[in-house]
Amino acid sequence: MGAVDSSVRAVVWRHLRPGAVAAVQGLAVALLSLTTNVALFVLSVVSLALIPAFGIGFALFPAVTVLVRASLTLQRRLSRWGGVPIASPYGPVPAGAGLGTWRRFRWVVADPATWRDFAWLIPGAITGGVCLLAFVLPGYGLEGVLFVPLVLYLTIDWYGYGVFWPMDNIFKAWLAAPQGWLLLAGGLAAARWLMWLHFRFAGFFLNPTRAQELALRVQHLAATRADTIDTQAAELRRIERDLHDGAQARLVALRMSIGLAEQLLADDPAAAQRLLSEAQESSGHALAELRDLVRGIYPPVLAERGLDGAVQALALAVPLPVDLDVQLAGSPPAAVESAAYFAVAEALTNVTKHSGAGRAWIRLSFESGLLTMVVGDDGRGGATVDAGTGLAGVRRRLAAFDGTMTVTSPPGGPTVVTMELPCELSSPRISPSSGTG
Repeated sequence: MGAVDSSVRAVVWRHLRPGAVAAVQGLAVALLSLTTNVALFVLSVVSLALIPAFGIGFALFPAVTVLVRASLTLQRRLSRWGGVPIASPYGPVPAGAGLGTWRRFRWVVADPATWRDFAWLIPGAITGGVCLLAFVLPGYGLEGVLFVPLVLYLTIDWYGYGVFWPMDNIFKAWLAAPQGWLLLAGGLAAARWLMWLHFRFAGFFLNPTRAQELALRVQHLAATRADTIDTQAAELRRIERDLHDGAQARLVALRMSIGLAEQLLADDPAAAQRLLSEAQESSGHALAELRDLVRGIYPPVLAERGLDGAVQALALAVPLPVDLDVQLAGSPPAAVESAAYFAVAEALTNVTKHSGAGRAWIRLSFESGLLTMVVGDDGRGGATVDAGTGLAGVRRRLAAFDGTMTVTSPPGGPTVVTMELPCELSSPRISPSSGTG
């Protein structure tokens, strides 16, 4: 019975959650828009007016623009909750363009995003105020659901709720609950629609223009190309170092042992036999090191079993229980498959070394041209990309394929690393052992 109740609650919450999130989002957007948008609009107008009057506007307007962009960046982040993400159009500040410099002023004035942001401030305040209804309507419904009108009826004689003003008898007070449920359901549905409408309208002002998208794309490609070249150069140096210090050194020692054994074979067969035994052992170590080196370049298990089988092998090698859920209907391109494999491997290495977790989980799925990999654990949390745990390298590896990585790791856990790679899947991989034979 308890399991059934839990399942029912889960289903109800799954349907209520989007509306509840939209209601909280509506409150946040309303407070942010009604306060900062109006204030920033006034500051922008004043700073522009001071340009011809006293010249102080040359330094003040870029400073106000910094505040405007910080506020609208926060509003763009809120848009992700509503399922209508708004991209950032801001490029990096040019070198030497510090606040108070003429170069910074020219850059701010020439940036179309500056004026699109300015044009949005007042419309954003108006639609942001409307978004307050996304919170007020379900909140008013919740008031009736919690029997607040019934309590107030017993204490305040002028109070009313819904269609009954005032509540002059107990029957009307009891009818507050059905009205509350209707208002709550309608309010949650309206909240999602209101927030969607607000962010769709905001996108006309705040999304990058086509020219800005192309410029940002060029900057991203230049940065990822540089990272890819640096990563490849570092990988080549690692391979060269591993060959020189590992397999190559063992092969040189192996050649010397065999040569010495050849010289001793006639005079001291026992010593020659010992040298040959050592050479055989050394050749085994050299072969193992070469295999490890090859696995570091492109793991054979990836070529033989595909991404799902390779990730399963990674999960089996981790010294703690790992829940694995792979939903892939085919195979990504080889380069993407390799990047995904090493990204999951690095995330699992972090779980083993740093998390102190007792359990981990891996989720692989593909939907709408996006390969999603989620690696989580129930450890101590507190993981960050810049903490020296290898996640920065994973982000660079994914960025080369326009991929992204998000780390959620509050103190106390859990830690969830979500990695996404745009790609297309080919037909399912057929293992050598399968077939109709």
